[in-house]
Amino acid sequence: MFIHQRKNWTDFKWNNDKLLPLLANVRHLQGRLLGQMENLGFKFQEEAVLSTLTLDVLKSNEIEGEVLNKDQVRSSIARRLGLEVSGLVDSPRNVDGVVEMMLDATQNYMKPLTTERLFGWHAALFPTGYSGMYKIEVGKYRSGGMQVVSGAMGKEKVHYEAPKADLLEAEMNRFLKWFNNGSETDPVLKAAIAHFWFVTIHPFDDGNGRIARTITDMQLARSDGSPQRFYSMSNQILTERKKYYEVLEGTQRSDGDITEWMEWFLSCLGNALTNSREVLESVLAKAKFWEQHSQTPLNDRQRLMLNKLLDGFEGKLTSSKWAKIAKCSQDTAIRDIQDLINKGILRKEAEGGRSTNYELQI
Repeated sequence: MFIHQRKNWTDFKWNNDKLLPLLANVRHLQGRLLGQMENLGFKFQEEAVLSTLTLDVLKSNEIEGEVLNKDQVRSSIARRLGLEVSGLVDSPRNVDGVVEMMLDATQNYMKPLTTERLFGWHAALFPTGYSGMYKIEVGKYRSGGMQVVSGAMGKEKVHYEAPKADLLEAEMNRFLKWFNNGSETDPVLKAAIAHFWFVTIHPFDDGNGRIARTITDMQLARSDGSPQRFYSMSNQILTERKKYYEVLEGTQRSDGDITEWMEWFLSCLGNALTNSREVLESVLAKAKFWEQHSQTPLNDRQRLMLNKLLDGFEGKLTSSKWAKIAKCSQDTAIRDIQDLINKGILRKEAEGGRSTNYELQI
């Protein structure tokens, strides 16, 4: 029997004694992180938000097995936030759609969550009306059943079966009323409940996980009292994906006690807040670098490539990669690189003619 098949299934129960220490830790980490970010200048805060939102969009899609282009996501976010960032690239409709959904949730976190808004998010996720090769119902609740299964044909294992289609409107109306109304429940605990509740209803043909995580981010923005995101829950969920699905499946077969899910959620959120220091450190390193070289004469190609290196360039930097990314000739790339070596910004990583690699000298 699944939890939603029980009478008054949304009268969730949990053990406060188990949750309070975890909640206290999360609240402490939230406060400390927001305090650290307030001490940074506005420009550095913008850079941290851009890095965090980019990570969040990339990892939320990766959980579903969809790999997006980092530069496209970053550019789409920067354009929509009106940030002056070098090296922007064009982004396709599917990337823009995911970004629009995330930004609507986090930047407009105090606006009510409505059926129309959810349908808009869903339509933005699937601009072609297809999920992969399959046509799906877009911008409306599903009209058919929904099962989560695994295994070969004839040997399928049903992990979960969602509420029937004719129940969806009533179930979602109840969820939205609860989500939008003030309650005595701590805002962080409310984020955990909202995630579980929405995923349990599974109201759409596809995209339920991504929308659940977006609703979670919206509620966490409410708990922070800020549209600025400095930590990524989706990145941490991806790291703990196996446990995420295990706990979800176990709790969906429970009698209404969701303590195990709440414990996992708070622990995961605590890890996300702790690991956000890496994003903060990279932002600070980048800021320090540009402060140090504020008077150094650099051309646009050099600025573009240095930003890519500071953001974590994948693989080794060679003159041929420089030429390709900066859209210039090999000779121009070599001159750009040599100029940076002379200025003490780059250095050779290894010898070997054309295959010479270069790295930042920090």
